[in-house]
Amino acid sequence: MDRLAVYRQDLGALAGAARLRALIPRRGVDFSSNDYLGLAQSARLRAVVAGALERGVPVGAAGSRLLRGETEVQAGFEAAAAGFFGAEAALGFGGGYVANFAVITTLPQRGDLLLMDALSHASTHEGARAGRAEVAMFRHGDAGHAEDVITTWRRGGGTGAVWIAVESLYSMDGDRAPLDDLMVLADAHGFLLVDEAHATGVFGPGGRGLAHHLEGRDNVVTLHTLGKALGGSGALICGARVLIDFLVNRCRPFIFATAPSPLMAVAGQEALAILEDEPWRQAALQDRVALFGAQMARRLPQVPLSGSQIVPLIVGPDAATMALAAQVQARGLDVRGIRPPTVPEGTSRLRVSLTLNASEAEVIRLAEVLEELWPDL
Repeated sequence: MDRLAVYRQDLGALAGAARLRALIPRRGVDFSSNDYLGLAQSARLRAVVAGALERGVPVGAAGSRLLRGETEVQAGFEAAAAGFFGAEAALGFGGGYVANFAVITTLPQRGDLLLMDALSHASTHEGARAGRAEVAMFRHGDAGHAEDVITTWRRGGGTGAVWIAVESLYSMDGDRAPLDDLMVLADAHGFLLVDEAHATGVFGPGGRGLAHHLEGRDNVVTLHTLGKALGGSGALICGARVLIDFLVNRCRPFIFATAPSPLMAVAGQEALAILEDEPWRQAALQDRVALFGAQMARRLPQVPLSGSQIVPLIVGPDAATMALAAQVQARGLDVRGIRPPTVPEGTSRLRVSLTLNASEAEVIRLAEVLEELWPDL
């Protein structure tokens, strides 16, 4: 009996559809990471982590926060982060995926409605499946449709709170959620959950995110990742103190998980200090975005752009997308292809990620290569 046959067949089907994934080492100029501000290799982060090790901060937490995993550096970082982002309190998790999953499976209760943007992250979808609330979706970026869904749910007898879950900046499309319009709905019906993963460090005053003007409200919960623009790993949930306390007491992914490395709390706090001390990073990234936009508008005006540091270049067919990615990579530019189920069917794309790890000359070079290769599709 071949116990592995079902897995081989599944992988074969993926290969036949040009959707088989593999782990590819880093090569060439970075146009694929989320290290938007170039902090992952920051000398300041390396130095502060080295100093923490020297003074005895442990590498691992060695337990959950409710056992022996609590550390002064983690608590101090959460307090500093809450102040930085403008929330009453913050709570750390090992990563953005688990943090989003944790919130969605803990805060929305039975009888509530979890209302998701149609292009919400996979962690939101998984949390929705595992959570207690009813689930509905609204058309991407369409606050009017979100209102219609809520109205229909209320007319059907829905009486609980509505939890509207969105990304402030979408990870595969690079566009923004209509936060102010959604906030009006949240004020009338419940809560707004905002995943700031790709906006933290990049947008808002001092890199505080696109939802910064909403932080501090009792019905707003935000997620800020540490593993993208902040250069480390982990994530923070920010919100009202009572909601953070509820997570500590009721959130199974928090209660039963080993706490994040204390060293990442040290790195995270230093990253926030870098945002305040080195505002040029945020400005330089916006210059890269503007430069790439101008180059593409001149060379490939038929290709729509997002206007952010995440630029999806829609190709369509899976095989053509991966072939184009391979051609770009062969020229020393690390651009990756994205296929379903990460993106909707028929929208396979190159996801260009603009970071400070690529110089202005290299940004121009990417536009030149795309101009050369695009007509061959």
